[in-house]
Amino acid sequence: MHAEELARPYPTVGLDTDAAEAVRSLTERERPALIVVDELDHPVAVLPASQVLRGAIPRYVQDDPALARVIDESFADQMTAWLAGKTVADLMPTKRTPLPVVAPDDTVLEIAAVMAANRCPLVAVVEDGPDGPRFLGAVSAGELVARALPRV
Repeated sequence: MHAEELARPYPTVGLDTDAAEAVRSLTERERPALIVVDELDHPVAVLPASQVLRGAIPRYVQDDPALARVIDESFADQMTAWLAGKTVADLMPTKRTPLPVVAPDDTVLEIAAVMAANRCPLVAVVEDGPDGPRFLGAVSAGELVARALPRV
C-alpha cells in the first residue's frame, strides 16, 4: 500500500488563520494536527494539537505545571480566551522542524518511519509539480495503523 492510496482529504489552515478558528478545525473531527499552508497553498508545516495547547495555556503554567492544580475550573474554561487575537503563525514553534512529507509512492514503512522520526501524528502527502509542491492529502498515525497493519 502506498501513500497516495492512504491519503485522505485534509483541511488546511494558513499562517494568518485566526487561532480560535484553527482550534475549531482541530476539534470538529478530533484531528491530531493541522496542515499549515503558505499563501500559494503549499504545505509548510504540521502543527500538532499539543502545540496549539501551548498557545491556550498561560506561559507561567507551562513553566510550572504544579500551578495547574491550584487554578480553579472557571479559569480553565476560559483558556480559549488566551487565543484571542492570535493567528496560526503565533502558535508555531520558533524552532520549526521540517515538514513531515511523504511522496505518493512511499510505502507504509516509509510513512511510519517519517512519523516516528518527526514525532508527528500526521504526514502530508505531497507530489512535486511544475508549479511547486501539490498537497494530495494527509495520513494520520491512527489511519495508518487501522488501514495498513493486519488486525491482531
